Amino acid sequence: MIRAAGGVVRDADGNVVVVHRPKYDDWTFPKGKLDDGESFEQAAVREVEEETGLRCELVEPIGELTYRDPKGRPKRVRYWLMRPIDGDVRDREPDAEIDQVRWVDPTTAEQLLTYEFDRRLLRSG
Repeated sequence: MIRAAGGVVRDADGNVVVVHRPKYDDWTFPKGKLDDGESFEQAAVREVEEETGLRCELVEPIGELTYRDPKGRPKRVRYWLMRPIDGDVRDREPDAEIDQVRWVDPTTAEQLLTYEFDRRLLRSG
């Protein structure tokens, strides 16, 4: 089982952070695989910071998704509602994994997000 974690980062105005992955040409929430010995919570905070440039705190768990990845391996991803405490998405340099990071209002997020599960996370967070 591949284990991963991520977050729906929401600011005081209700805006959320979305990321674009050029490899998949999709818009989604920041997430990534757990490192050895890392908890889901630790991975969520680390991955969100790596992918967005934002240091965040966990607010509450908001969802879990289990599916098979493109190689047919089972994968579990846990998500948290998160609050930014430091950093700026404009300071993050684009790379091959994440080439765009945006703060958007919930209506724009609904339109941008590629996956229905992400839209459900948006509504629950």
